[in-house]
Amino acid sequence: MVTSRLFAEHNRESIKEIAAKGGLVIIPIGAIEQHGPHLPVWTDTLNVETITRAASVLVDSSIPVLVTPTLPFGSSDHHLPFGGTMSLDTKVLLDVLMNLGKSLQKSGFRKILFINGHGGNHEIFQLAARDLALQLEVHVAAASWWSVAWSRIKETAAFDFGRVPGHAGAFEYAIVKAIAPHLVGTDLVPSLWPDKDSPTKRDSWIAPMRVELAGSWIKMNGYGDNPGAIPDDLGQELLKLSIDGVREAIESFYYSATAAEKETGKK
Repeated sequence: MVTSRLFAEHNRESIKEIAAKGGLVIIPIGAIEQHGPHLPVWTDTLNVETITRAASVLVDSSIPVLVTPTLPFGSSDHHLPFGGTMSLDTKVLLDVLMNLGKSLQKSGFRKILFINGHGGNHEIFQLAARDLALQLEVHVAAASWWSVAWSRIKETAAFDFGRVPGHAGAFEYAIVKAIAPHLVGTDLVPSLWPDKDSPTKRDSWIAPMRVELAGSWIKMNGYGDNPGAIPDDLGQELLKLSIDGVREAIESFYYSATAAEKETGKK
């Protein structure tokens, strides 16, 4: 039997066996969108895929877990004016996530975890998680990788350099550089901080009230703060903390969903 934790490397029989054991399937969700003149357009996909796969390897070996191929496209209409962006309409992305969840349920899985890598997907994958649980009686969890690592990240100096996660700023630049340094444009890093007067937040990346100001992304030139400001050693630390945060989230959800199954007698 294949021991890989990558869904795509298994055949149908080993996947059936994992489902029968109460296996958990993780669907990473990314985006293809502009990240300024200094980061690749697949930044969100690269980050969530790398972090989720690394976390799955660290999960307790007794937990049957599979990571699907990363969904590379997300809700990115606000980046379309800059070019280099491939976006799905809100309804289309929701339908895709619902269909993927239904497919997994048909394959016998009752535990599904969405791990997100793009802020613009937030409300959509949350809705998918809720509706899948309601419609199919499966256990579903949904989180962005930085949100489940938040308690770890806020203990570092990351917030001294800009927003977390921000967009194409100090934090994302540091993560990409830690993963794939050859992909960051060291001589293309903007020298200004368009959002330098905005306070950073350690409590949550989601504001109490959502405000969408038309044209705000154009005024910001498509990136949020100070790319390249975080030292390389801190970038490596942030990557490790993020992986561990996702690892803990996977285990926590698996154990809670398994406990719920024991109560209902369904597996």
